[in-house]
Amino acid sequence: MDPQSDSPPAADVTATALPPEATIRGPGRPKDMAKGAAILESGTTLFVENGYAGTSMEAVAAAAGVSKLTVYSHFGSKQGLFVAAVRAHCDRMLPGALFERSPGTPLPERLHAVARAVHALCTSREAIAANRVLSAPGMAGSEEARLYWEAGPARLQSHVEALLARRAQRGELRIDPDDAATITLAATQFIALLTGPPQVRLVLGCEPSPIAPEAQVEGAVATFLRAWATTPPAS
Repeated sequence: MDPQSDSPPAADVTATALPPEATIRGPGRPKDMAKGAAILESGTTLFVENGYAGTSMEAVAAAAGVSKLTVYSHFGSKQGLFVAAVRAHCDRMLPGALFERSPGTPLPERLHAVARAVHALCTSREAIAANRVLSAPGMAGSEEARLYWEAGPARLQSHVEALLARRAQRGELRIDPDDAATITLAATQFIALLTGPPQVRLVLGCEPSPIAPEAQVEGAVATFLRAWATTPPAS
């Protein structure tokens, strides 16, 4: 077999297609978990540096100091590793605690915390690399694009929608909590206020936005609250 091939080794009967929710597999022993973490870290680094097509499972195995068979036994396929890398990065930069129920936290304070994390995620080196990969010819409509969307942006959208729905239920937003379409619209607008040009400039290799991240966050939250809050902030 070609050592650079990304097909699973013939003896690896576990290396079949993984569902989008691919995660590290195995019995969970510390040694297995350490190997899985090393593979994930190496895979993430190589995806950022070389892109999806330019990253082979052979290279990931070499960087992680494990066999190619071990890489496949943990992640099943390159798609599985890619999805796991995206999910791990999103979980690291957008921890679940940001979106947990916190009735004692004022809405502006909660939105500022989420906004800072979203802006940092969308302008991170890993996110910019992924967007460049998915902007390459032939990637539109690809399985890799679908998996990236489900593992990253779609999960973020879902988290923000759930947060806004809870706050609408408490009467803090001028949204019917049962109006799913309007909640989706509000969540989409919130995320868009934090990405847009700052992210596009980085994807295209231009100079970073002259607007400081905190100013971007402050402006986004203020704009969102003026549009949707039951008690908008003073101008």
